[in-house]
Order: sequence, then C-alpha cells, then structure tokens
Amino acid sequence: MLNTARFDATSLQQLRHAFVTLKTEQKLRNREAAHALGVSEGEALAAFTGEHVVRLTPRFIELFEEVPLLGTVMALTRNEAAVHEKDGQYEKMSHDGSVGLVLGGAIDLRVFYQHWASGFAVREATANGEQKSLQFFDAQGHAVHKVFLREHSNHAAFDAFVERWKAADQAPGLTVGEPAPAPIVKDDSEIDVPAFHGAWDAMSDTHQFFGMLRKFGLARTQALRLAERRYAQPVSTEALQNLLVRASEVAVPIMVFVGNRGMIQIHSGPVKTIRTMGPWLNVLEPGFNLHLRTDLIASAWTVRKPTSDGIVTSLELFDAQGENIAMLFGARKPGSPELEGWRELIEEIEPVRDEVPA
Repeated sequence: MLNTARFDATSLQQLRHAFVTLKTEQKLRNREAAHALGVSEGEALAAFTGEHVVRLTPRFIELFEEVPLLGTVMALTRNEAAVHEKDGQYEKMSHDGSVGLVLGGAIDLRVFYQHWASGFAVREATANGEQKSLQFFDAQGHAVHKVFLREHSNHAAFDAFVERWKAADQAPGLTVGEPAPAPIVKDDSEIDVPAFHGAWDAMSDTHQFFGMLRKFGLARTQALRLAERRYAQPVSTEALQNLLVRASEVAVPIMVFVGNRGMIQIHSGPVKTIRTMGPWLNVLEPGFNLHLRTDLIASAWTVRKPTSDGIVTSLELFDAQGENIAMLFGARKPGSPELEGWRELIEEIEPVRDEVPA
C-alpha cells in the first residue's frame, strides 16, 4: 500500500505515478486504482490538480444549478455496491437550504449539499478521445456524484463553466477527514415498539418514514426488523434479479433509487435488458444503466408504507453494514395510486424465515 500520510511533493508524485501505472497495466477504473493504493478516489484525482484536473470553488449550490448549461449529459451516482447512470438534461433545479432537487424528464435527483466537500473538472484522455466531467466528493474523498459530457453535449459551455468556477487554489492534493462515525442506534429493548407500530400505521406519505426513524432512534434495517410483518418482510437476496426479469416480461415500469450520503438518483420507466456478469447484475437500457454487486447484498426486504394514495410497496436492498444499496418501486406520480401490476410482482416474492418476532 502506498504511504500517502503526508502529501508533500514527493508523495504526490509517487501517487500520480503509481495511479497511472495501475490504471494502465491492470486496466482499472479510477476508483479501483485508488482503492488498490489505499487512498480515496478524491485524493487520487486531486493529485493531478494543475494538470488535467481543475479544482472548483466549493460554492456547490450555485455551481451545480448551472449544470443545465451543459446540455444532454450522463449523470452518475453510486455507492459501494451499485452504480446508477442516466442520460438526459438537468432541469427544474431548486434547493431549500442544503437540500436540492433536480426534476428533469430523465434526470431525477435528491441532493444533500451538506455532505459535499470538494469538486473538480476533469479532462481525461481515453481511447475514445478526451472525456470531460465534473466530479464531486464528500469529506472522506468518496464520490457523491459525477456529470459526464457526451459527444453531443455543450462542450463550449463546459469550458466556460470551468473558467467561471475555477478555484484560486490549484495546488495538487486533497485533505480528507476521518471516516464518518457510525450513527448511534438504540438497543431493541429501548424502542417503544407499540408506539413505533402506531406511527408506521399513521403514515400518509413515504417521506415521513425518515422522520419516524429519527423520532424513535432506529436504524433502517432495525426498523424493518421490528416492524409488523404486514408492512415489512425479509426476502431472499436473489429477489432483485427475479423481480427485474418479471418486470421486463410483463412490461411494468419501475423506479430505481440508488444513492449515498450526498445524492439519490432515480430512474423511472420500463426495463427490458437484464444481464449478469460475474457478481454484477446489469440493467442496460438506452439512457439508463444499473450495475449492482449482488454478492454485496446482505439483506433484502419487501416494504409497505401507508400513504394518502394507498399502500406504496418497495423492494429494499442492504449491505452488511446496513447501508442501503438500492430501492425499487413501481413507477408512479404523487397523487396517483400504485400500479396494480407492480403490487402483483411484489406479492410474487416469497418471504424467508424470520427469526425475530414482530
């Protein structure tokens, strides 16, 4: 592992050399090469500031709300187990405090700017020519969101954007924080389970779920485990592939949510092409790709939430740390009931043995 405890000129030069060598010889992606060297992707990228990387001024709300100027691009959001790629235009951008919305016809995002710590414009040479992108990272150097230009994007607008938002400090390197502490979770015995059940039953909007977790001091998987089984059931970790295949067979449009602390990205529409490659499950559609590591799914749940539009059901996937990998819903708009076809697909998923009584 490369020693990069001190980012002086020598260690940065070592990092740049080792990073390029690994990428070239082992044909690794940026994130994979950085992890192999024991640094975050943000640290690896920032080592090239002043070369093909430009550090951006960290006025992220103002900056990001100018992304529509770039035209049709590809938006990418990922976590440790899933990558969500969506082509389209950034439209209808707004924010309330540190929470932003992008409500375009194709690109649909929920933005949590409080977790954005650094941003870069990148011009990288590839076998297919120069690839231009905007890349944003959290305080630990983990990617929260990326914007990749396509051939038909507005490249002149990108160049002007970079000049406008170029930070005064273009010294290479990036200081990252310690790993974010795990949230403090109450023991099951400390939870007022009857009150929690009552709060779940009284929900009128799916967005109330997160406030309910905070109110009762629950981790998400803990909440599912303690919920009434009419609302949350554990299912096989293979449920995702079966559900996607069935959705493609009966042409039920779905919503796929993938996110991290700084961003949630959503696809709405049909899926037709489902492919597996080793541990990766891939959805390959024009304008939408999902790549998900099925071997990192530690638990899966079917979840039902009461709303003013009726019950809304989802398939929710979690890793071994209880972090959400992805959530799938039937495609719907607020004010509309859930698709009966989607509900039938969820009903087809068999629950697994549940060791914890509700």
